[in-house]
Amino acid sequence: MPNITTHLWFDKEAKQAAQFYTSIFKGSRIKDTTTIHNTPSGSVDIVTIELLGQEFTLISAGPLFKFNEAISFMVHCDTQEEIDYYWDQLSADPKAEQCGWLKDKYGLSWQIVPTIMNEMLRDKDQKRIARVTEAFLKMKKFDIAKLKQAYEQ
Repeated sequence: MPNITTHLWFDKEAKQAAQFYTSIFKGSRIKDTTTIHNTPSGSVDIVTIELLGQEFTLISAGPLFKFNEAISFMVHCDTQEEIDYYWDQLSADPKAEQCGWLKDKYGLSWQIVPTIMNEMLRDKDQKRIARVTEAFLKMKKFDIAKLKQAYEQ
């Protein structure tokens, strides 16, 4: 069965980004680094990393493409401590913070979400879902205690 690997295009920062991301996600690693010379973009670094068991390929190939909010990575967290940790490590643009979303220093969007929120939003009680939704729409970083409070009202 084929694998799907996410490919991330950086201007010149693939190696630095690889070190940054693997330092944040425990048990992650840089698997391989290759430099290809004499391409239309000049020398191109290609770095393969593994984050929480998921493979990513990072490439430094010039300023042709930029990240945008149409693509984001969702990190499911069991505790508020995990949410706080990933938020503190990744968030680099306070203006971009909204509803559990943030942007890192490379412009990549992340969603730092509590796993319990999935259960809350699958509830059959539409009033509970509405209360949770109203609560999270006011948040930048998710607060599990406040989400639970809205759910249990």
